Amino acid sequence: MQGIGLKKGDMVRVIAGKEKGKSGKILKVVSGKNCIVVEKLNFVKRHQKPDAHGMGGIVEKEAPIDASNAMLICNKCAASVRVGSKLLAEGKKVRVCRKCNEILSA
Repeated sequence: MQGIGLKKGDMVRVIAGKEKGKSGKILKVVSGKNCIVVEKLNFVKRHQKPDAHGMGGIVEKEAPIDASNAMLICNKCAASVRVGSKLLAEGKKVRVCRKCNEILSA
């Protein structure tokens, strides 16, 4: 399976599903399932069993969405872009924006 090109802390825009058009920061990348957890998106309710302090009940938290349903937002062009990769002169591999060829991460 190919890498998804997204990292924790990246800003993404959702392009499909019930959260389409919304954007947020990636909190977690689940690479084995090709999923990401985006801040304040795709909330679900979970029943939490009370712990030793008696805290329990119904909690809302972010659920993972498929990584193919999100696109990275470029800092320079401020648009949803595909992610490419480039090899620098010193042999380091970096992510680049496919629209403006700006380096996204060093």
